[in-house]
Amino acid sequence: MCTDAKRTDSPISNDFLSPATCQQLVTRKQPDQNLHQIELPPLVTAQRIQKLQQYLLQWYQENGRDLPWRHTQDPYKILVSEMMLHQTQVDRVVPKYQEFLAVYPTFETLAAAKVEDVQDLWRPLGYNFRPGRLHQIAQYVVTQCNGKLPNNIEGLMALPGIGRYTAGAILSFAFQQDAPILDTNAQRILQRYFDVTGDPFRVPAKKQLWYLAERVIPSGKGYVFNQALLDFGALHCKARNPSCGLCGLYRLCPFGQSQLAAL
Repeated sequence: MCTDAKRTDSPISNDFLSPATCQQLVTRKQPDQNLHQIELPPLVTAQRIQKLQQYLLQWYQENGRDLPWRHTQDPYKILVSEMMLHQTQVDRVVPKYQEFLAVYPTFETLAAAKVEDVQDLWRPLGYNFRPGRLHQIAQYVVTQCNGKLPNNIEGLMALPGIGRYTAGAILSFAFQQDAPILDTNAQRILQRYFDVTGDPFRVPAKKQLWYLAERVIPSGKGYVFNQALLDFGALHCKARNPSCGLCGLYRLCPFGQSQLAAL
């Protein structure tokens, strides 16, 4: 749809929406995506979800990172940041994000550029297919969607290089929707805290984690809570050497308890 608006997404489709479909999807409400009929671990309770929400929101207020893309709700700028952050460290993205927007500040300027110039500016971030896909998206948005990025998951995931995580991030950070996100940071927190077993990239664990990513969002606070998940996973609940001893949730977290018991 088109409207006035270290991660591992892969393209869902290389076929863009037709102009007619693009317009039809502007205000269409998104389906539940069959998230709600899933067998969950026994530790998924309303009380534990509330504790997680309260703690992460407070933690983020005190410890959240000041990143340039958090000072805007411009869908174009959020898209650029998410494409750059794909499997790339934040500290490498910040200067390139600012440099890129200085040269290509809008969909229109990016669409009018030569793709070779876009690719040259993108370097040395790596994953050099990304600037080409971003350029494709800009051209389509300008020519078919009146310069406005889709504001629902169907429209976003019809664009090349946008998977479920990136679509959720755009909906949450640009359009202020309570859309779930599940990058490796959010996935790690939810799997540890709710004791989700199995490979997080395979069913049934993957379905459970996507369900939880949606369910734990406090109503109307998708933006700030999702940012909290990303930062807490990156800075505190890390893959290696997590700070379990400093975490206010460790008594409720099976992983935290096991880490401290091993000391």
